[in-house]
Amino acid sequence: MGSSQSREPPKKQRVLVVGAGAAGTACAWSLSRFPERFEVEVWEALPVPGGVASSCKVKDGRHVINDQVQGGAPSYRHNLSLLQLFGFKPTPVHMRIAFGVGEKQWTNHSPSELTTRLQPEIERFGRLIRWISRLEPLFVFIPIDRVLKWFRFSHEFRYEMILPLVALFFGTGNQTPHVSAAVIARVFLDPDLRLFDYCPQRLLNSVPEMFAFPVLEDIWTTIARQSNFKLCCNRPLAKLVRTPGGGAVAMDAAGTSAAFDSVVFACDAETVLKTLSNPTWLERRLLGNVRYYTDYCLTHEDHDYMARKYDVRPAQRDNYFVRTYAGRDADKIEMSFNLSTYQPHLKEAGLDIYQTYYLDAKQKHLWSDKEVDPSKVLASRWMRQFAHTWTHFACWVPWGRFIQGTHNTYYAGSYTMVNTQEIAVMSGLAAAVRLGADYPFPHDPLAAKQMDTYLAVAHGASRPKQLQQQQQQAQAQRGGAGAGGSSTGGSGGSSSSSAAGVKGVVPLVAGAVSSSSGKPA
Repeated sequence: MGSSQSREPPKKQRVLVVGAGAAGTACAWSLSRFPERFEVEVWEALPVPGGVASSCKVKDGRHVINDQVQGGAPSYRHNLSLLQLFGFKPTPVHMRIAFGVGEKQWTNHSPSELTTRLQPEIERFGRLIRWISRLEPLFVFIPIDRVLKWFRFSHEFRYEMILPLVALFFGTGNQTPHVSAAVIARVFLDPDLRLFDYCPQRLLNSVPEMFAFPVLEDIWTTIARQSNFKLCCNRPLAKLVRTPGGGAVAMDAAGTSAAFDSVVFACDAETVLKTLSNPTWLERRLLGNVRYYTDYCLTHEDHDYMARKYDVRPAQRDNYFVRTYAGRDADKIEMSFNLSTYQPHLKEAGLDIYQTYYLDAKQKHLWSDKEVDPSKVLASRWMRQFAHTWTHFACWVPWGRFIQGTHNTYYAGSYTMVNTQEIAVMSGLAAAVRLGADYPFPHDPLAAKQMDTYLAVAHGASRPKQLQQQQQQAQAQRGGAGAGGSSTGGSGGSSSSSAAGVKGVVPLVAGAVSSSSGKPA
């Protein structure tokens, strides 16, 4: 009667995370905070964690640059929290942009001939985005270029001002005309999330403060080293077979297999479809809706090339340079970035190192990469990037929730929403929440609000009520500023409709791209 029966400790859930980029590492770290509940392995094809958030050595190894991802804005709450947790400090930087060349040149910090000439259209555009904001559920499905044509904006205004600006915000490159009009309006008008204040005289008239990441490889390597998960670099997934009784068997490129209870694909959608041997019809259909394009990046020191192609004024210390092609290809662009304005050690060394992005290999005949002096090229890279056009939001984003959790399989990565470092980290943390890990940042009102929206849109779920109550208590302690609650009703429940998900994605995307600034964010 009085004897107590011994109880076996609960079985740990074995989780495979495919990919050690920002999404995968964030997911694995969050799960690893509960070693009594999770046993986590991360399989990464590359030799180091970080994915596209990578670093490389240049100039005979004497200098390190961050490659592809550079920085963000104060709304990157999850990235900033992780940096702080692991002892990293971001560097403040001001966002200065130079668009166009010659008489078509304009900036976010100085008057120009172009903005003076187009001032009536700039003012009219302000009225238009306010109407778009009022009718947001409708305009989320309408591309920005189509809207501008409907309202008879000039070719020059569309292709010299709005489309280059949208391309910079979203990194959409040559798919820019197809970006949702509703998202653009949010970027300008949302009081919590906007990066630039709309200016009726010059469109942009502010230099917002951003931050630059420390050496990215150091960040992700440190997180992996100090966390309780097993990181397996140089171990690409070759095949994943989900078993009828639950769980999955993963095989790497060397032919070694391992069994897991749950899987988080924190890689691109193309890799998922290539390695998942038995996807459902819905998984195959929805993941196939994520469209990818091949881009090319040159890292170089060709100052003459930059002076020929862009409006480079050294005294202005611009970070970003954007130019459009001529004639019928005016809807297509090239972008360059001065890495030295982001990375203090390069500036201290007296260097100006640039990265120029050539977009969509199908348009390679337009590229000017052959005009860069080969002796001044420091590195080159081919990349697969998805373009979040309006079809991305119509045919993938609001529907992805219906495959999350299928046979204990979850999907994370920036492609689940919009191509930014913040969405990547959030997506990994969200997958960990769905697997049963507590959300790590409930006391940051903006972070918690963004996570609630992300979970509602990408998973059709919400955080457990206990953690929502912690968020509300934190809001009360801080005077109630800007917290907001979950977008859905019950713990882990489905949201009411796909239409709600489509509407909910707009403010979240606006928040993410309020600091995306094309490739560097």
